[in-house]
Amino acid sequence: MKEYEIKRGATLEERIVDLKGEIKEYFGPINGTENREGQELYVVKNPVNPIFKKVSIGAGKYPGKKDTLIVDFEECPVAELKKIIADGNIELAADAVTVKNEFLFKATGKDSKARRKAEKREDKKGN
Repeated sequence: MKEYEIKRGATLEERIVDLKGEIKEYFGPINGTENREGQELYVVKNPVNPIFKKVSIGAGKYPGKKDTLIVDFEECPVAELKKIIADGNIELAADAVTVKNEFLFKATGKDSKARRKAEKREDKKGN
């Protein structure tokens, strides 16, 4: 599970008005919710792209803190991924990366490079 801060000056609700609708559009129908660390996440158990086994996404609300996007992308095991690619479906793997990055950019306002930089800063704070 990862948490991403929203770009400075914006909130998650401003960036994505209908979180459930966006999740459905990017990953497939929502099958329910689950509670993780006190936060409610929407769950897609059978995502459209078979590279993903399960997708869980929600808004992190913490008193006195900036909103965050909470995501957990469960992907297929490496052996299964190798088989998918060997069967000539390499575009599924590329599409999974694209869909994930496009969704995260839309929600956070940060591209993958900015998200990695922020993650490195957090890691340094934690050590």
